[in-house]
Amino acid sequence: MLSRLLNLLRAGPIDAQYQGASFRFYHQTSATERGALFNRDYNVEELDFLRAHTPQGGVFVDVGANVGTYAMVLARHVGASGQVIAIEPHPVVHARLAFNRAASGTSQVRLVAAAAGASDGELMIETDGSNLGASHVISGQGGTRAIRVPSFRLQRILDDAALERVHALKIDIEGFEDRVMTTFFRQAPQSLWPRAIVIEHLSRNEWQDDCIADMRARGYATAGQTRSNTLLLRGSI
Repeated sequence: MLSRLLNLLRAGPIDAQYQGASFRFYHQTSATERGALFNRDYNVEELDFLRAHTPQGGVFVDVGANVGTYAMVLARHVGASGQVIAIEPHPVVHARLAFNRAASGTSQVRLVAAAAGASDGELMIETDGSNLGASHVISGQGGTRAIRVPSFRLQRILDDAALERVHALKIDIEGFEDRVMTTFFRQAPQSLWPRAIVIEHLSRNEWQDDCIADMRARGYATAGQTRSNTLLLRGSI
């Protein structure tokens, strides 16, 4: 309702601060951008968890970065000596992500214009026109909103960035989380396993494998849970 009212008063995007970072929010077509614009505590529990387990100068990886509401906030936290990898395949959303990186002045954020997947190649993604941030992988050709994007294994993305360790990771890719994470944990050295993970569980009915159970078997424990996400911590809590 607030978004519709604001759009009547002032059509177009709104420039605003969120958790100390600068954004241009296209709230009319994105649930994430509406949430961050109108709710100062949007995803704050998840952000506080990630900040608590990512030191200054640390490394944060954002799989399904959307417009950067995690990536830019964690970039401010890790500082200029830290690193953030923001992975976002949708070209329109990726352009907004790049704008927000420039607006926030976070040169330590490395953008990856591709999808994370179980293998290197290509994937088809499709999005809902009323929520551009909800891009999801499809198996067929899809409809008019389906596009083909490059896809890389998460380990390859980290290797390309020459990372030796990852402190925290967030993944939200609309039901494709299991293919990315189970492949990553099978192939990646333990030195790259994040200490803290935030994973969206709203679309877990679309998973082929229970990747949260897989992570628990690898030494992760549930440190918390919100409506949308499970918070996992490696080692003792």
